[in-house]
Amino acid sequence: MKLAAAVEPIAGRSSPRIIAAASIGNAFEWFDLLIYGYFAVTISRLFFPSDDQTASLLLALGTFGVSYLVRPLGAIVLGAYADRAGRKASLMASIVLMMIGTTLMVVVPTYASIGALAPLFVLFARLLQGFSVGGEFGSSTSFLVEHGPDRKGFFASFQWAGQGFAAVLASLFGVGLTTALSVDQLNAWGWRIPYIFGLLIGPIGLYIRRHVDETPEFLAAEVTSTPVRDVLRDQWGRVLLAIGLAVVSNSSNYLILYMPTYAVKQLSLPQSSGFAATLLGGMILTVGSPLIGHSSDSVGRTRIMQVAAGLFVISAYPAFVLLTGYASLLVLIGIVCWLSLLKTLYSGVMPSLMAEIFPTRTRVTGMALSYNISVAIFGGFAPFISTWLIELTGNSLAPSFYLMFTALVSLGALVVVRNRLRLA
Repeated sequence: MKLAAAVEPIAGRSSPRIIAAASIGNAFEWFDLLIYGYFAVTISRLFFPSDDQTASLLLALGTFGVSYLVRPLGAIVLGAYADRAGRKASLMASIVLMMIGTTLMVVVPTYASIGALAPLFVLFARLLQGFSVGGEFGSSTSFLVEHGPDRKGFFASFQWAGQGFAAVLASLFGVGLTTALSVDQLNAWGWRIPYIFGLLIGPIGLYIRRHVDETPEFLAAEVTSTPVRDVLRDQWGRVLLAIGLAVVSNSSNYLILYMPTYAVKQLSLPQSSGFAATLLGGMILTVGSPLIGHSSDSVGRTRIMQVAAGLFVISAYPAFVLLTGYASLLVLIGIVCWLSLLKTLYSGVMPSLMAEIFPTRTRVTGMALSYNISVAIFGGFAPFISTWLIELTGNSLAPSFYLMFTALVSLGALVVVRNRLRLA
């Protein structure tokens, strides 16, 4: 009761600053990741040239996916740092690392200029960004829920609202650049403009994070000097459940990110059409996440997430059948908006439920490790797996099977969380 009383006035007095501190940095980091995914076709031509366009695209998407393999390492290092030194310290470190990676993407020459060094620099930038984002989810979510313990669902939902806003910005750049510039202009310099913009946002996020208070819940908790050991030794079952919860959130997120590439390669639509669809999807995620997060504080979290996961299972295949059978901008927008709505229903609630799985003293380490193992396996490689499955089977509906499978995995995890941990 004392802790709740201490936290409530702080959260009420400075909620906008708290939300901005977590969201603007989170949006900046995700903006850079989305830009790479949205411009994967362009990047594949410039940094991974090949006579086989599919092979070139697979190399670009593979580099995108490989960076996710270091995210669990970032989760361990930055997550443990957050549980020892505080959420604020980890948030500061992650945004600085992301700014370094973004700078590399702004200045790196293309393959035509420096040959094989070009893709190596891109890989290094992606690895650095992946490492920094590895600590972002757990730190920013814990920062939000610990400043709003009585409204965990609402506060934590801004984790995804920030990512939705990043998708809106990235999509606006995609639509604007692909319609205003010629292919030659886009290849020559246009694709770098979003990275330059992202680099300008970074210092703003850094400034805001520097001037917010540490969470009262962390300050009141008993700090452990071995959070990683504690999580792996005593909470591995909770880690497995949290991984399962995040599976369909990650797969759906990165399949939506893949849509501009899918629109070009499988539907023969203009590249701008895919960006228009993801723009509206990002708006749904930005506006819808706080609404659904607020609802979860009163009606419960697992019930909402089970409905969303079930709808993913039954609607993924028909959605892709409709999309491939009636390929047009209108249908593409409709399908992406539907998937984004389901993702909002699920992911807008997920961070607060994951935060409730772990105790305060190991919360960031547990959340960061769980989420980033899940995203490394089921998220970052989703565009690569989708492209590979289509190439292997010759079936453009293959991404729907992957989405259905991941939704079933998350449904199973939700049942266990509800029944064994008694989290509603």
